[in-house]
Amino acid sequence: MTLDTRSTRPGTSPAPRAARVPAPAPGRLPVRPAYTKRMRLADTLQTLCITSVALVVAIFLADGGAADFGTFADTLTSIGILAGLIGTDLLLVMMLLASRLPPIDRAFGHDSAMALHQQLGKPALYLLLGHAVFLIGGYAAAENVNVFAETWSMFFTLPDMPLAFLGLGLLIAVVVTSLVIVRRRFRYEAWHAVHLLGYLAVLVSVPHQLSVGGLLAEGAIARYYWLTLYLGVAAAIIVYRFVLPIVRSLRHQLVVDRIERIAPGVVSITLTGREVNKLRAESGQFFIWRFWSQGLWWQAHPFSLSAAPTNDSLRITVRALGDASADLPNLPRGTRVSFEGPYGIFTDRARTAPHLVLVAAGIGAAPIRSLLENADFAPGGATVLLRSHSVGDSYLSSEIIELCQRRGAELRIIAGTRAPRGDSWLPADAAAARITLRTLVPQLRYSDVYVCGPRRWTDAVVRDARSAGLPTRQIHYERFDW
Repeated sequence: MTLDTRSTRPGTSPAPRAARVPAPAPGRLPVRPAYTKRMRLADTLQTLCITSVALVVAIFLADGGAADFGTFADTLTSIGILAGLIGTDLLLVMMLLASRLPPIDRAFGHDSAMALHQQLGKPALYLLLGHAVFLIGGYAAAENVNVFAETWSMFFTLPDMPLAFLGLGLLIAVVVTSLVIVRRRFRYEAWHAVHLLGYLAVLVSVPHQLSVGGLLAEGAIARYYWLTLYLGVAAAIIVYRFVLPIVRSLRHQLVVDRIERIAPGVVSITLTGREVNKLRAESGQFFIWRFWSQGLWWQAHPFSLSAAPTNDSLRITVRALGDASADLPNLPRGTRVSFEGPYGIFTDRARTAPHLVLVAAGIGAAPIRSLLENADFAPGGATVLLRSHSVGDSYLSSEIIELCQRRGAELRIIAGTRAPRGDSWLPADAAAARITLRTLVPQLRYSDVYVCGPRRWTDAVVRDARSAGLPTRQIHYERFDW
């Protein structure tokens, strides 16, 4: 392991030594008002989600569902109806989590919201599969026929049932392609196109709920409740996934202004436009970018800001990873750019502790560098850890060194190769010596830790922070995969 600790830029006179920030008194750290406000919003949203499931069950029971368990056939049918209602409710919650709704992004951040979105996928699918299986079993038992004959009869005789079967098939395709082992075999654009079928799955399932389900009969309370849910989710998706990004892109008219080569295959792209400050972007956030150039217009790229936003410009730092992003260094000046965002809570607003620890690997240095530029800390109140294979291959290292020197932050460049099968984020010799995040940062307990880099490496840093006793609220991370 090579450990390069610097507080000044090489070749410059040393900055005045920063005084160490005194540690708070032992005990629980005081909670910042911004964090309390965010947690209240998160609790409210979680309560609303749980309440929506409870309302589904309550409406079913209030509509006479409690009396429909008298016979074996009725029991199967009622379980099937209830499973379908809860599964559909979870499916709508999933769609809301992916809708880029501002309250969800402010409360949980994009990364956590999409993680929960993925976690709900299997339960929703199992409930909807149970809906089909129990209903077919209940109808077959009531008519005294086998399940295959009942399936055939339902498909061809009940109105809108072919659409319901189509919706279930599309949902299975979406969930299967979301599995990590399957997802890695897809290009992002192909996976995203399949994922959009989830919207179609919900859409084609609506007619059979209205025409077949007695629970949603004309005039029933449940009918208006579900229509309100469907329309609300549809409005959120249309407005925040499509309308707002188009309006913002047209309003701010971002174009490529300058491209600076940072390293082989790595460039910083400066974008300028009108009234960029009105986007209210913050250091550490990301946008989803679309560059309107030949061969690139059809691809959307999630890139974090690598510098603090200004009144008329934004900057991103991009590493070519073999797909169309390899063409980004050759973008002509003036190329139009559309975007979605800003997204994420990988910002200084999420802080809960007085000290700041920024940990980056590879191109993860981009959002870390932007955070370092304007995060709120006193001299000596921040530590930056840059992880690389060698001291010279840390991206944006010269800018980070200059910022550390100017702001009084401690910088450590940790170079070396990880063990082939190790679970440490540090080089193999450091892991063998039992060096940890806590030994590198003595004031870790009183710190917020921001981590950005590849998924497995980030997970290893997060595990290290948690094993040191750091609570979840003091750990923030972004991952570079989908």
